[in-house]
Amino acid sequence: MARMSCSFSSSVLGMATGMEVILPQPDMSTLSKERIEAGWPVLYLLHGLSDDHTMWQRRTSIERYATARNLAVVMPSGGRSFYTDMARGYNYRTFISEELPKIVRSFFRISTAREDTFIAGLSMGGYGAFKTALSLPQNFAAAASLSGVADITAFTNRDMNQMEAGNIFGDDLAVTGTDHDLFHLGSKLAADESAPDLMLYQCCGTEDFLYHDNLRFRDHAMSLGLNLLYEEGPGIHEWAYWDKQIQRVIDWLPIRA
Repeated sequence: MARMSCSFSSSVLGMATGMEVILPQPDMSTLSKERIEAGWPVLYLLHGLSDDHTMWQRRTSIERYATARNLAVVMPSGGRSFYTDMARGYNYRTFISEELPKIVRSFFRISTAREDTFIAGLSMGGYGAFKTALSLPQNFAAAASLSGVADITAFTNRDMNQMEAGNIFGDDLAVTGTDHDLFHLGSKLAADESAPDLMLYQCCGTEDFLYHDNLRFRDHAMSLGLNLLYEEGPGIHEWAYWDKQIQRVIDWLPIRA
């Protein structure tokens, strides 16, 4: 694999930002002509609230796990935005969902096909991954949430500084039933008969403080008939759990040869 740190300018954010990128470096003679022409499948991998774009590489063996699948991994900076177009701040949802893929494809030989495009994240990043994919199922074939903030209403009321939450979602924090709400987005997707099938993977440790929030979203998604694989097991909100589960995510992804 090739690994690089990229600093670049974002027009959407109006500032310089960064990303870590892992690219396959296989024996080209073993690849099919179709894969060479199409470009690499890509996983956009989002960090958590207290982290930055370097943390997945610093705390896990993501490079080693991606190598076996010839999978490109893009790890962008999302600040503390919840990957949202903030009420007072930066438009991180637009950056992640619209601008970033175009920038990445202009820099690297990355596939433009929906079938080769995936998104995942942990904690805040799990929320961001599900929010992005549920909103834009035409752009992503699969999305994974590891110990994600599955119930944003519960989280903002229980676990967030209210000033920070107001800066992100607006002072009234009326997120229930809006496009900030994963439950609402899941219901919209289920009701859209024209939407392509979106594969979802969700996991959470049974000792994690977000465990019961994740159970509520799991039950909601399954009641809607969404294509969700849910897994749980012993674990708290920590990197040892996420290092193990990201391997499961990469094995689960429908990566084409």
